[in-house]
Amino acid sequence: MIIDTALQQRETTGRPIRVGMVGAGATGRAIALQLGTPPPGIRLAAIANRTPQHGERAFREAGIREWRRAETSKQAEEAISKGLPLLTDDPSVLTACDAIDLLVEVTGTIEEAARVALDGFEHGKHVVLVNAELDSLLGPILKVKADQAGVVLTHTDGDEPGVAMTLLRYLRTLGVRPVAAGNIKGMVDYYRTPETQKAFAEKNDQDARKVTSFADATKLSMETTVLANATGFHAGRRGMYGPACEHVRDLANLLPSDQMLRTGLVDYTLGAAPHTGAFVIVHEESPLKKVQFAYYKLGNGPFYVFYTPFHLPHIQIASTIGRAFIHHDPTVAPIAGPVCEVVAVAKRDLKAGEHLDGVGGFCTYGLIDNAPAARAMHALPIGLSEGRLLRRDIAKDNVVSLADVDAPPITGLAETLWR
Repeated sequence: MIIDTALQQRETTGRPIRVGMVGAGATGRAIALQLGTPPPGIRLAAIANRTPQHGERAFREAGIREWRRAETSKQAEEAISKGLPLLTDDPSVLTACDAIDLLVEVTGTIEEAARVALDGFEHGKHVVLVNAELDSLLGPILKVKADQAGVVLTHTDGDEPGVAMTLLRYLRTLGVRPVAAGNIKGMVDYYRTPETQKAFAEKNDQDARKVTSFADATKLSMETTVLANATGFHAGRRGMYGPACEHVRDLANLLPSDQMLRTGLVDYTLGAAPHTGAFVIVHEESPLKKVQFAYYKLGNGPFYVFYTPFHLPHIQIASTIGRAFIHHDPTVAPIAGPVCEVVAVAKRDLKAGEHLDGVGGFCTYGLIDNAPAARAMHALPIGLSEGRLLRRDIAKDNVVSLADVDAPPITGLAETLWR
């Protein structure tokens, strides 16, 4: 049964998928707004947020006028059984709640989000990540833990990795060969900081550090790492190629053909129409098939670009929720160990004795690199960089290595899982 029919059936029979969302920042509020509509067969049953006022705002903006506070899973079950959404500041209330069918993790954190995911697995919950920070760093090992628990771990449709993977999987069903995929990006500036992005963040009611990570290539690198780990495609070089062009279809002639055919590539295009969304490049050598592609205005080949001209995580997440819960089908998830990682690179000349400030900060930006290359240079993942003390000076645009920073005691969950 295809997903729209299956969800409509659950709506008709009064058995909606009950979603517990962890995180109520800008993205979380947008998801709550959409799930509060609600889409057929899905209900926003609970929000966990360390600042309850933000969760209350998410409910209000979603048009939900009544909810209950809960401090225990039993209280949560009682409220949900009466048709009342609940609010808590403790994610474990949701992970252990039998009235929650699936968790959506949307905090953008790593340590705390990893705990939510593992606790969710332990209680038989599927987990949808709207969290490229966590997925790019620990997705492969979390996927192993999810498989062991018999549940689904997936990144979401609507974020670029999910948009690209949904298109790529569709193209595979048609019998064509995808050889590259990635993001349609408007701008990249490695040296943006929370100060340069402050006005934009305030205008759009977002966090300045989060917006900085969107601009300085860190989030782009995280998203393409998620895609690389789900496809097996490599980065052509550290940071990818990112050719600028007028239209995304120009990419057919702008990425190295030998690398696309040998390993597959994750990459991005800069400033190309339609200016948002994701693309997939396929390869075809058959002369007769190339004639057909040309007839249908896709070019002369042998590389052909398909694309989706939008990415709407707050809307498209409904498809991922339905696929994960009903069909146990992850939209985009790692297929094995890490293919790529996101390494920390100095945003300016850094001095010994400085503390790194992590994703979206003033000190470093993140670049995708192939995992073997990153491991060979003992590169510091940007997801593990926050708070690290520099032991030596690092020149601007140099990769920060694990030897360059003081090693904390390996007591953190994220550090332990990554190692």
